[in-house]
Amino acid sequence: MESVYHQIQKTAIDIAKEFPAPDFYSDYRHLYEASRIFFQTDPIIARLREFVEGYIENDYGHGMNHVIKVTIDSGALLLIEARAKGFAEDFIRRRVLIVQCAGLLHDIERKKKEHAVCGSRFARDLLQSYPLEPREIEDVRLSIRNHEAFKSVEEIHTTEGILVSDCLYDADKFRWGPDNFTETVWDMLAFAGTPIEKFIDHYPRGIEGLSRIKDTFRTPTGKKYGPQFIDLGIAIGKVIYEFLKKSY
Repeated sequence: MESVYHQIQKTAIDIAKEFPAPDFYSDYRHLYEASRIFFQTDPIIARLREFVEGYIENDYGHGMNHVIKVTIDSGALLLIEARAKGFAEDFIRRRVLIVQCAGLLHDIERKKKEHAVCGSRFARDLLQSYPLEPREIEDVRLSIRNHEAFKSVEEIHTTEGILVSDCLYDADKFRWGPDNFTETVWDMLAFAGTPIEKFIDHYPRGIEGLSRIKDTFRTPTGKKYGPQFIDLGIAIGKVIYEFLKKSY
């Protein structure tokens, strides 16, 4: 039988369609498209994606759909930020590869306690067999290690490492916007088997808590566009809440 939460998800998706897409995707359409093409054509990314697809589970709100969105957005953010800093194009292209590797692997151990720490170690070990330099693997490791909100971070000592880490973080936190109410939360609730009454009771507090993420974005682009993602998510979430109160 279909989960009640997946039934609600269908309504949530319809509600979300009434809201505009975040401005990030129109303002940086060409760089988003460049990241998407890189994701689809780079042979290292193709190899890593095949591994992740065979390893990651899709029943906890952080499966391949989430992973792909984070990966492509992180690549777009990297292009924006690196070009603004005046880096050479060959360097930028290699950094897109590194941040997309981090994006593909950032939730590889999502169901484990301290999943960012566990995932960073997993990524470090896995990537030893890939054509990456040790410092590049370390940048992937640190980015995954530091991608959780409201957690301690491990210090990064290079500009290029910070760039990758910050772009991954912001792309992941973009998902706390509309995606939270069209995908993530329903899969997590269905997996946990949370009673619908308990969920509705705690819903307003959860909505209020989302606003805290707006002050955590790390890149200039994330700081500019990230709050809109969150505000859109909150607006969608409030309409969904009214639906839930009437229907359950």
